[in-house]
Amino acid sequence: MSDSPEKTESSTRAYGRSVGLLTIGVGLTGIFTYAYFLIASHDLSKDAYGEITVLWSAVFITVSTLYRPVDQLLSRHISEHIERGETDVGPVRVAAKIQICLAIGFAITALILKKPLEDGLLAGNETLYWVFFSSVLFYAASYFARGYLAGHQQFGLFTTLILSESVFRTLFALLVAFGLLSGQSWVAMGIVAAPLLSLMVVPSAITRRSRREAEERARVAEQRGTAPEDFDAEVAEAREEFSLSHGAGFVGSVFLIMFSEQVFLNAGPLVVRAVEGVAAAGYIFNVLMIARAPLQLFQAVSTSILPHLTALHHSSDPNSEKEFHHSVRMVLLGIAAFTALTAVVVMIAGPKLMQIAFSDKFTYDRLGLMLVTAGMGLYLAAVTVNQACLAQGQARRSSIRWISCAVFFIIWTILPFISDGNLRVEIGFALTALLLLSLLTFIYFRPKGVEADVPLEGSSEAIEARLAGLEDTST
Repeated sequence: MSDSPEKTESSTRAYGRSVGLLTIGVGLTGIFTYAYFLIASHDLSKDAYGEITVLWSAVFITVSTLYRPVDQLLSRHISEHIERGETDVGPVRVAAKIQICLAIGFAITALILKKPLEDGLLAGNETLYWVFFSSVLFYAASYFARGYLAGHQQFGLFTTLILSESVFRTLFALLVAFGLLSGQSWVAMGIVAAPLLSLMVVPSAITRRSRREAEERARVAEQRGTAPEDFDAEVAEAREEFSLSHGAGFVGSVFLIMFSEQVFLNAGPLVVRAVEGVAAAGYIFNVLMIARAPLQLFQAVSTSILPHLTALHHSSDPNSEKEFHHSVRMVLLGIAAFTALTAVVVMIAGPKLMQIAFSDKFTYDRLGLMLVTAGMGLYLAAVTVNQACLAQGQARRSSIRWISCAVFFIIWTILPFISDGNLRVEIGFALTALLLLSLLTFIYFRPKGVEADVPLEGSSEAIEARLAGLEDTST
């Protein structure tokens, strides 16, 4: 039975409400994250603050690369299974296995490389190393919870999770500012405490979901006139069909996308640190906050748009494709308006506002700020189009474009095309964002394999195709 147009329109309205709720919550998250670095910048020396930014960059390159693929796997495929009236047991079980393996793999690798990481990356500071090590492990659970909540569209709890994380992190910086704690190490401790303490909301989500599932099993069994054990047998069958191999292809593709994303956002400070020193890394980190802070806010959209677009893409309603492209256009128009407003503010008072925000230890260049602002708008648009491509089953094709642009960005920032390292990063960020948006837009308008190679609906091949990107026969 096909979905009704009313259902599709209702889904779009619900998506709009979810974006509104998440925008407020994630906006507060961005403010608290900004406050953390504002306080740290004022309280710590240039070098100590630079080391905190390097630690932050290292943590978030690692966790976003390792764990966000599983976050996206849960978000996309839980929503797909719900749209098709199927249980979420398979995706959750597969995602848990992958996440555990990734966390264990990181722990072993980080312990083996302890000396190079501690001395080469973290200025010989053992405390910062253990903060890095522990933070990455705790974020494994945090990102799994994010994907689970997003897939079930429990955006209230999702917002609570990430907001509490930023609040706890900022609390440590405040305690240092007020003299209750002292030194760089306690500021850094906020990075490891944040994901650990924020997980307090997870038991509530699990309890609520388990109760609803029990009620649903009883209701379905009553409607069918069968015993609840028969429904449990279907769950076991779904668990078996959605195997680990089905999820590996999708996770591998998104892994490349997440790695590339972190290269764009965090490689700049690391490259500048290697070339011009830790203080210069703090400067370029502050400049890139123009892009990073809106991206934090944009999580409200990117988190909710993937399950929304996935449901529309797999809907049998004839209006669903129209609503699919309408949703993408509305987000892109919003990004354009936000970027234009930001550009006006930066042009008028950008350098002064940056000194107010991050102290007058640095002098900011208006041209560089405008370049990053333009790059920010192009990058947010690229993220939006990428989510549409994932919903269309184009994960493999998208990942190749992302990693190619990441390589281009690294080459651009390392080679001395421009003598000023900071300006080189600023130009490279805007140029790479434009290139990425162009390549992903081409895929979005020309998705391959969606019609010709889709197996029969409901078959194991269909599920594997959606997961591993096998619908794409050409890159």
